[in-house]
Amino acid sequence: MANYLMRRALLDAVRIPACARAVASSGVSELGKIGNREWVGYGFNGQPNYVDRAEFPLPAVRFRPETPDVKALREKEKGDWRKLTLEEKKALYRVSFCQTFAEFQAPTGEWKGVLGWGLFIASFSVWIYMAMKLFVYSPLPESLKEENQKAQLRRMLDLKVNPVDGLASKWDYENNRWK
Repeated sequence: MANYLMRRALLDAVRIPACARAVASSGVSELGKIGNREWVGYGFNGQPNYVDRAEFPLPAVRFRPETPDVKALREKEKGDWRKLTLEEKKALYRVSFCQTFAEFQAPTGEWKGVLGWGLFIASFSVWIYMAMKLFVYSPLPESLKEENQKAQLRRMLDLKVNPVDGLASKWDYENNRWK
C-alpha cells in the first residue's frame, strides 16, 4: 500500500507544471515573486529569477520594475537609437541588468581571506602539535639516540644477522669496514 501511495505521489508531482507546483507547495506563485518586473526569457533554469552569470547572459526577468520613466525610455528606444543620449542608454541597460560583464567578473579578492584562514588554521595546528609534544607525549626512548643506534648496528654485525643478502653481507669482516 505504501509503495502504491509513493508511486502515485511521484506521478502526480511529475505531471504538475513547475509553476503550479510552486503555488501548491508554498502558496505563492512564481509570478508573485517577481512583482511587476517583465519576464523576458527562459533564463538560468526556466524559472522567473534574476541571476548575473556569464554562462547565462540573459536573465529571465528584468532587474528593475517598470516605472513611468522606464516606459518613456522604452517608447523612445523604439525610434532611432542615435537620438538617445549616453545616459539614457545606460539607464535602459540598468533597467534590464544589475551589472555589466566587467563588473560581475571582476576579481573580488576573496582568495586573500581564504589564504589568511588557511594559514591561521595551519599555524594553529602547529601550536597544538608543539603543545602536545611538550605536555602529552613521553620522551623518546633511549634506543633512538645516535650512539645507541650505532651500538645496535655493531651488535647486528657481530651476530652476522642475515649474512646472505642482508646487512651482514655488505660488511667486510676482514678489513672491518663496509664493502
